[in-house]
Amino acid sequence: MTAQLGFRDVTLGYDRHPAVHHLNGDVTQGALLAVVGPNGAGKSTLFRGIVGILKPLSGKITLGGIKQRDIAYLPQSADIDRSFPISVFDFVGTGLWRTTGIFGGLGKKAREQIAQALAAVGLNGFENRNIGTLSGGQMQRMLFARVLLQDADVIVLDEPFNAIDAKTTMDLIALVQRWHGEQRTVLAALHDMEMVRAYFPQTLLLARGAVAWGKTAEVLTSDNLVEARRMCEAFDDTAGTCVADHERSQAA
Repeated sequence: MTAQLGFRDVTLGYDRHPAVHHLNGDVTQGALLAVVGPNGAGKSTLFRGIVGILKPLSGKITLGGIKQRDIAYLPQSADIDRSFPISVFDFVGTGLWRTTGIFGGLGKKAREQIAQALAAVGLNGFENRNIGTLSGGQMQRMLFARVLLQDADVIVLDEPFNAIDAKTTMDLIALVQRWHGEQRTVLAALHDMEMVRAYFPQTLLLARGAVAWGKTAEVLTSDNLVEARRMCEAFDDTAGTCVADHERSQAA
């Protein structure tokens, strides 16, 4: 299978403090990959690197045959400014920016696409609601509607099922399975191991570095989970970049 994302000794972090260390591996086209690990394992940092928000401190993230704009990103709902005065309809419509441009108008076709996306996630009748009035589950449905409109080859979901009800979770899982069936590449940061075991055939267990990466049943073992916890607890957040990182940056 073709590698759609590649990690070549990638280190990511903030202010030269690494949060993800020396990650190597490939995500093949059409993969359905869960990224799991303890709090502070570097999952969100990794996703920010994939979508281009964060540049690697060292190493490289490669895109096999796609461009950055071919990646759809669903951030954690906490990263959305709910006080911003925008309607559900207009927010979801930002998913069309790749084709309309930021200042492009919404014609009849675009408005129909937005209506269809809202219907697909069960938000009929919410078009004119301000995003600040939505519940947690409604917010996630709205974010998924925007991703639907992006029609992307690679979809990156950061904690997409946190703090939402069971029905909303299953509705959104169905969308993830639909994307997988369409041979889109989907990565999701998750905490619910039973959900991972039930719906995600591949898993990356992250703890600042990769603990294990492969078939979910082989990755989510008791020994691996204990090792991930140990690695995160042993990590020093105040440490600078490692020697190998420094040497590579000096040679570049």
